[in-house]
Amino acid sequence: MKKSPFHRCLAALLAGAGLALAPWIAGAQPTAGDKPIRMVVPLAAGSTVDAVARAIGPSFGKATGHPVVVENIVGAGGIPGTTQIVKSPKDGLTVGMISSNHVINPGIYKTVPYDSLKDITPIAVIATVPLVLVAHPSMPAKNVKELIALAKAKPGTLNYGSAGNGSTLHLAGELLVSEAGIEMKHVPYRGTGPLITDLIGGQVQLGFVSVSQVAPQVKAGALRALAVSTPTRSAALPDVPTLAEAGVPRYSFDAWIALIGPAGLPKNLVEAYSGAMKTALASPEAQNAISGQGLMGLDTGPDAAPAFFQSELAKHQKLVKQSGATLD
Repeated sequence: MKKSPFHRCLAALLAGAGLALAPWIAGAQPTAGDKPIRMVVPLAAGSTVDAVARAIGPSFGKATGHPVVVENIVGAGGIPGTTQIVKSPKDGLTVGMISSNHVINPGIYKTVPYDSLKDITPIAVIATVPLVLVAHPSMPAKNVKELIALAKAKPGTLNYGSAGNGSTLHLAGELLVSEAGIEMKHVPYRGTGPLITDLIGGQVQLGFVSVSQVAPQVKAGALRALAVSTPTRSAALPDVPTLAEAGVPRYSFDAWIALIGPAGLPKNLVEAYSGAMKTALASPEAQNAISGQGLMGLDTGPDAAPAFFQSELAKHQKLVKQSGATLD
């Protein structure tokens, strides 16, 4: 039987990884011809995840031998879009570019129509989204140690804002409350934009926000950066310590972006797509998108990705329970 372009591309990728092109199991035929790969983004156009998907899509498509069409399916924290990903055929023609909302949703929604671990095939975790704890300049605390001392001296009087109940920014705050042993009032907003506006205006005292969204305000002095959430410092704010450095040694938190498919994707196809993603991430377009969004690139392939998802689900579910957040 004559091999299709996809077979030749896949064979080359697998040969490069020292693997043989094993026979395809029944009901899991590879994509054929020049059919496009549908990359579902369960978030709005213009979001960080969407920007990364659209930057990576062309290079990913070139590496797989198939054009990539990015499709946004929004609503309910990404559940409708993810539902379409997990229910798609196991032929590789539908994949999803998802965020850490995926491991938050089971705790804040009473009903999620899929299992966040069993119903997906992790392909690659491609980037993390560093967060920074910022304060209005009028805050008496100039650093994290002073913040903790102030919060302990006046329990429950400080407040921190987030993009909404159960959002990544909310859980980042909950982790700080837990690890530092302090009390603070949570103020939920309807999105990051209003939160940043009120942080600058002083209507809310503190908040975790992605580094890329507030680095200019920090540099201009409109906000004070106390610490970043990640284990390493951000290149965008190199003088700002990590929370671990600043006095909360076990603190580590960030949002992330990952590529998944439905459960049961053939292993050879997963390996091929993982290799294609690695190639795509090296492209100038992807590098510019990642650095431009203030992200930190990762190289977590299909072997390590399942354990990553399990760990993140456990961590986020604990924080959701602690916060008491619910959306239905």
